[in-house]
Parts: sequence; structure tokens; C-alpha cells
Amino acid sequence: MELLTKQPTMKLPEQWFTGDAWADVIYRGEGPSRARANAVRFAPGARTAWHSHGLGQALYIVEGIALIQSRGGEILEARPGDTVWTPAGEEHWHGAAPDHFMTHIALWETDEVAWLEHVTDAEYGGPRTGSRR
Repeated sequence: MELLTKQPTMKLPEQWFTGDAWADVIYRGEGPSRARANAVRFAPGARTAWHSHGLGQALYIVEGIALIQSRGGEILEARPGDTVWTPAGEEHWHGAAPDHFMTHIALWETDEVAWLEHVTDAEYGGPRTGSRR
């Protein structure tokens, strides 16, 4: 057993995020493990750019209201306790609602992430569907 040293919180880069977002690494496996886990905090209105993960990604919403959209789909509004799974290669974005901070735990494997263009304000403001609770 090993107690892992906490790494400093990192501000996430403007080339991949609109608005302010920060991440704390929870776990980063070293070979042969490919597990990754981050706590990510988004300011109101902040969001990722469109992107996809080589092996998929799970998001567990901790606080606030999350907005998540797959390319071509409606925006899913998720709340604390909800988990959203995005399959491998599916282009998507996620972030905070315009009037709430949001924190999620992101779980994925490998650093294989394809970063694409930023989400436009029109895309961000598109139709929403609520949490399935």
C-alpha cells in the first residue's frame, strides 16, 4: 500500500477549455495500469472543447449542474449522483451550466484524447434534456 502525494491543482488550458476550469489528479496509473481519475471543477459557463477518448470516459457528477453533449445529440443536464458514460471515439463536450459551478470526477484509460474545435455559444445554448432520475 502506498499513500500517494497530492499534486498541485492545475488550471486547464485555453486551447481545450472555454472559461475557467481546474483539475486535481486523483490517480494516474503507471504501466501496466492505464487508469486515470481527475476531479475537475468548472466555473459557470465553462466547458471543454469537442473531444473523444480512445477507450471512452465516465463522468460522475459531484456538485452543480453538468451539461454534456455528444456530437449531433441534445445536451444532457446531469446532477450530483448521476454518471454519464461516453463510448470510445464518440465526440462530445462537457461543462457547467451558465449559472452554476460544477464538479465531476472523470474516469478514463490512456492519454489517447483527440481534441477538436471549441464548442460555440450556439451549441452550448442548444436544447437540453433533463437527468433521468
